[in-house]
Amino acid sequence: MYVIAGVSGNTGSIVANALLEQGKKVRVIVRDATKGEAWKARGAEVAVASVEDEDALTKALEGATGAYFLSPPDAVSQDFIEARRATVETIARAVERSKLPYVVFLSSVGAQRETGTGPILTVHYAEERLAKTPAKTTFVRAAYFLDNWASVLGAAAHGKLPTFLPADLVVPMVSTKDIGLVAAKALLAPPSGKSEIIELSGPRDYSSREIAGVLGKIVGKTVEVEAAPLAAVVPAFESFGFSANLAGLYHEMYAGLADGTVVFEGKGARQVRGSVDAESALRALGAGK
Repeated sequence: MYVIAGVSGNTGSIVANALLEQGKKVRVIVRDATKGEAWKARGAEVAVASVEDEDALTKALEGATGAYFLSPPDAVSQDFIEARRATVETIARAVERSKLPYVVFLSSVGAQRETGTGPILTVHYAEERLAKTPAKTTFVRAAYFLDNWASVLGAAAHGKLPTFLPADLVVPMVSTKDIGLVAAKALLAPPSGKSEIIELSGPRDYSSREIAGVLGKIVGKTVEVEAAPLAAVVPAFESFGFSANLAGLYHEMYAGLADGTVVFEGKGARQVRGSVDAESALRALGAGK
């Protein structure tokens, strides 16, 4: 039995689907029973719990072989890091109480750093805390999400690609489909030792200018990069509805990407490349439609 959190989002749903398609027993965690009906119809067990409810989460994990977790986003949190630490602590205690033997956790590029990575600091803490549990752990440190470009596809259709990444900065990027498939595979193959780190990126790395070129091919017109200054990060994210606290953390993350702070560790990690390229990912997100 494999327990999957985050099935209402991208990566969790992909993990659960991949395991069900292989005939594995799956228990999905949902906050609302109605969100579990479709999963129940496919043969999955449904546990109604939240990652803030230690007792319900413990019960959901009991008897499982392994579980997939991520740190759920909260755009309006006034203290994002502290709130995510509290969630991780709840997950860790549920893992300990349930005697769950194995956890796969969605982490991030740059998670080895103790400072200078913005919201990524929350998964740095998660890695440290979950490693202290008796469970074996695999941390999937994912690259910059190709899916992040979904928010600017409308602008791309008009020939512009707004971004906070320098136009020619090449960074690893990955689709959420690859993340889910790699996490599902990891659940079925625990590490021989106590812990493993997977550094996951797509088939190749990209710059914003190259992403603009891919989008240009899809929409049939030239797409120009509009690289905004870092000073614009906070007001932009606040205009999207993010708290000032989280907007400031994103400013730090983009600065870290630009100056080389937010990078893969390399040493001691297993490098894995997915199969979904930028064109396939962007088309799946609706580019060109």
